[in-house]
Amino acid sequence: MARRLLVAALAVAMTLVTMMSSAAADAPSWQHVPVPAQVRPQAGLNEAVALGPDRAWAVGADAVGREAPGFPLVLRWNGTEWQRQSLTGIGWQGELLSIAATAPTAVWAVGRDSAGGAHLLRFDGIAWSESRSPSGVVLTKVVAGGGETWLIGSRDGTQVLLRRDGRGWQDVPAPAGAVYGLHILAADDVWAAGATGSGAAVSHWNGQAWQQTIVDGFPRSAVGSVLAVSPTEVWAGGTAGFVGGPPGRPIPPLLVRWDGQAWSRVTVPADFGSISSLTPGTSGALSWVSVTGSLKWGPPGSTPPLVPGPEFLAWNGQSFTEYSEPAVAGEGRSRVLRLAPVPGTATVWSVGRADGPEGTFAPRILRFD
Repeated sequence: MARRLLVAALAVAMTLVTMMSSAAADAPSWQHVPVPAQVRPQAGLNEAVALGPDRAWAVGADAVGREAPGFPLVLRWNGTEWQRQSLTGIGWQGELLSIAATAPTAVWAVGRDSAGGAHLLRFDGIAWSESRSPSGVVLTKVVAGGGETWLIGSRDGTQVLLRRDGRGWQDVPAPAGAVYGLHILAADDVWAAGATGSGAAVSHWNGQAWQQTIVDGFPRSAVGSVLAVSPTEVWAGGTAGFVGGPPGRPIPPLLVRWDGQAWSRVTVPADFGSISSLTPGTSGALSWVSVTGSLKWGPPGSTPPLVPGPEFLAWNGQSFTEYSEPAVAGEGRSRVLRLAPVPGTATVWSVGRADGPEGTFAPRILRFD
C-alpha cells in the first residue's frame, strides 16, 4: 500500500512539474526576431507601425558607415518573417526616420538624405514611391491617428506641424517650444509632447488653439511621447533632465499622468534612462512603456554603482511589471526602443538599434506575445 501511495504521489508531483514547465514555456515574453539576410551590416531601425498580425512595417537605414551615410531601409512583416522591401526609383543615400499609417493603402514614411534634404514616401498597397514633400520643411516625424495624418518638422529653424487634408499638407499652428511627439484622436483633439525653456510641456489642440501645460519644470526636462486615454487620463514620458554633475551623468526617466485635474509624476522602476514609447492595449489604456538606457542603482558599495534596469514596463492599471530584453549573441543592449502594438491583439513589436561588436551597431527587432 505504501509503495502504491508513493508511486501515486510521485506521479502527481511529476504532472505538476510538467504543467508548471509548460505554463512557464507558454508565458508571454519578449523574443528576438531576426532581420532579413539581405540587410547589410551596420543597420538600424527607427520606428515601426503594425496594421494587423500579418502586416507591419519598420524603417531605418543600412550600410551606415560602410557606404556612408547609408541607404533608406524598409522591412515588412508578413505574419511569418520580416522581408526587405524594394524601393525602386528611390536612389538617394540617407535614412528613414519615421513611419505611420491610416490604412494598408496609406502608409507614410519620412526621411532625410545625406545633404539634409527631406523625403516623404508613400505606400499605396502595391509599391513605395516618393511623394511631394512640403516645400522648405525639414521633416522629422509622421504621426497617424483618428483618420488623420500629421507631419512634424521645421522651416527655417522654426517648428512646424502639417496636416493632410486630402489634397495636400496644410500648416497647423504649433505650440510654443519644441514638439517631439503627437497623439491624434481627431482633427480637433490632438495632444503634443515636447519641451520649452521652462521644462517638459504637454499641449492640447482643440481645432482652434493650443493649451499648453508645463508638466515638469526641472531644467532640461522634456517629453517625447504622449498617450491620451480619456479626458481624465493622459500620459507623457521622456527625461527629467539634470543640473550639474559630472559629464555623462545618466538622466532620470520622466513619466507623468493627467487625472483630469492635475499632472503628477509617476514612479517607475528605473533610476536612469529615457522613456521612449508609450503604447496602448486593446482597450486604448496604457499597456507598455519602453525605457532606453535603463539603469538602476546597485547595492551600496557595489562596483560599478549602476546595474542594468528593465527595458520594458507592462502597466496593469495599478503597477508595473518589469521585463528585460532578451540577450542576443554578439550584440549588446538596445540604444533605440520604439514600440508598435498590433491592433486587436496583445502582441507588441519593438524595433531599434543595438550595440554590436567593436563599436559597431546592429538592427534589433523584438516581439512580445
